[in-house]
Amino acid sequence: MKINEIPSSLISSSKRKRRGRGAGSGLGKTAGRGVKGQKSRSGVSINGFEGGQMPLYRRLPKRGFKNKFKKKIQTINFSKINTIISKYGIDSNNIKESDLFDKKILNKSKGSLKLLNFGDLKETINIEISFASKTAIEKIEKLGGKIKIINN
Repeated sequence: MKINEIPSSLISSSKRKRRGRGAGSGLGKTAGRGVKGQKSRSGVSINGFEGGQMPLYRRLPKRGFKNKFKKKIQTINFSKINTIISKYGIDSNNIKESDLFDKKILNKSKGSLKLLNFGDLKETINIEISFASKTAIEKIEKLGGKIKIINN
């Protein structure tokens, strides 16, 4: 069965209502907008207007805060590194954060990388990265690898 052979249900095959297309269409003349008034005109947007009463979005208190100086950091772990090495054929002795971004393996707009201690390393690695947890650094050095923290 192909996608164009699937029989449609009654809901999907019903045509959209064409408003304001003559009296015979069922929605002619005023096109279902009633008679006169602000809401019957085009180009009127009164969403949130409550007839002069203080609107709900202004009655409720402000909440939250967006820190514009917040650092964007995305996490990476040892199991992810193993898949990157096997999938993209990257040299495990020379893994750089900039290379991962340049080769579009990871997205730079999501922030710089932080290495976390999750998963097991299959081989020794030398890595250059922005951030790393203490346990991840210990694990790499225990296996004989090197880690270099770069400052952004």
